[in-house]
Amino acid sequence: MVDAARRNFLRGRPRPKAELRPPWAGVEAAFIDRCTACRDCQPACPQGIIVRGDGGYPAIDFWRGECTFCAACVAVCPPQALLRRENEPPWPYQARIGPACLPAQGVECRVCGDYCATRAIRFQPRIGGSPLPEIDASRCTGCGGCVAPCPSAAIRIT
Repeated sequence: MVDAARRNFLRGRPRPKAELRPPWAGVEAAFIDRCTACRDCQPACPQGIIVRGDGGYPAIDFWRGECTFCAACVAVCPPQALLRRENEPPWPYQARIGPACLPAQGVECRVCGDYCATRAIRFQPRIGGSPLPEIDASRCTGCGGCVAPCPSAAIRIT
């Protein structure tokens, strides 16, 4: 197993960078243990959102697009670091809206809601201001479809 803390210390980074792994990666330690950093999952991703992350391991970049959970990355993973399990979601991530959100600043914007395929982002009216977005946790899949279109970069998948 790779000691991420030691590797980051030697690179001058006191804390490891938190990266989102591809769907069905599971627990980070087990993923790093199995992944050979072969990068077969990168060209297999039809959305092109899998990039080379820290240490050469695959990571997700939602600025390139959203995850459709097609499982193409799982199909080409020889060491089975990405392993699809029955009745288990692809990952525990969900969208979070930060304080840079334009409606919180009094500007009308509903772009994230327009790009949300599952309609997990709704806008609640409020007196004296633009409707504020709210994320329905039961509907949000963490696909990242709302990240890139956000004009103020207020949305993160965590």
